[in-house]
Amino acid sequence: MAKFGEGDARWIVQERADGANVHNWHWAERDCLDWSRALLSKLLAGLPVLSGEGGLTLRTTTLDKLDGEAYVNIRKGKVIPGYELSLTLAWEADATTESGVVKVTGTAEVPYLADENADEDPELRITVRGDDGPLARRAKDAFIAHGKPLVITKIRDYVAAMANGGPAKDEIDSKKISTKAAPAAGGAAVAPAPSVKVTAAPVQAPAAKEKKANGKDKEGFKTIEMTEKFNCRSKDIYEILMDDNRWKGFTQSNARISKDVGGQFSLFDGSITGVNEELQEGKLIVQKWRFGSWADGVHSTVRLVFDEPESGVTTIKLKQTDVPEEDRYFKFLCFKLLNWLISTGFGSC
Repeated sequence: MAKFGEGDARWIVQERADGANVHNWHWAERDCLDWSRALLSKLLAGLPVLSGEGGLTLRTTTLDKLDGEAYVNIRKGKVIPGYELSLTLAWEADATTESGVVKVTGTAEVPYLADENADEDPELRITVRGDDGPLARRAKDAFIAHGKPLVITKIRDYVAAMANGGPAKDEIDSKKISTKAAPAAGGAAVAPAPSVKVTAAPVQAPAAKEKKANGKDKEGFKTIEMTEKFNCRSKDIYEILMDDNRWKGFTQSNARISKDVGGQFSLFDGSITGVNEELQEGKLIVQKWRFGSWADGVHSTVRLVFDEPESGVTTIKLKQTDVPEEDRYFKFLCFKLLNWLISTGFGSC
């Protein structure tokens, strides 16, 4: 999972006075870790579990720890939450005995709470602090029976809140409301609030000098080489990359991909365009690529070589030449999109 703040700057929504939306495919990213800490603390801390039943008073106390990351991406009004968290919740019990009231304390730990498992209840580990005697075991069993379902329910509330946009939901709603003209005092109309503009950060034209005799890159450009392994048949991965319907379904944007040599392709509503130069099903893809933000006439060459040494295991070697030096993010695009397509089911093997 990419960390908040490390996304491509061209995909981040920024407030602009003119309200334009370039290519209409960029992302609004919002860090949600502090918001998550506050919401989970509100949901989980101070919950009454038992109020004297069976001689036990049981309650949660504080959210002792929350580690990880949480963010929300919003694209074309579609909310895409991302989070990987671990948390520790403290609880305490007062057990009434013949000799008086005995206090027992413990923790409820969620080692892994992630968006990829949003439709599943997380693992919840219940432990007792200190001596694990009969009263402690009694309190622990009571928390497992009565406190665990309550905690799981509250965590579901957090998951639902993230799915609805987290802290960005109110901002989205308020922007929608603010764009409608409202009558002001004296009958004057309130001007609509400025809308949001996303812009592709322009890449300045590099000094395009030809390659030198020693084989080095042209000045102002770079070559990228990567190797990745996928648990998938090579022909299936090839079909994923050449299927515009899968791209449309995953990215929620227009895509057009020719499967013929010399045919053109267009991704993300035309933000990426190019031409197929060589195609061998399940073995090779060679394409000319360019970002819309690159200088006129600048194209890179992408070469993907597929190798399936054993059935169901494919290694892909990427070599991409003539990438502008200013573009720090383009190197990750091919494999990141491929991983997304496979993991989201559009490229199931």
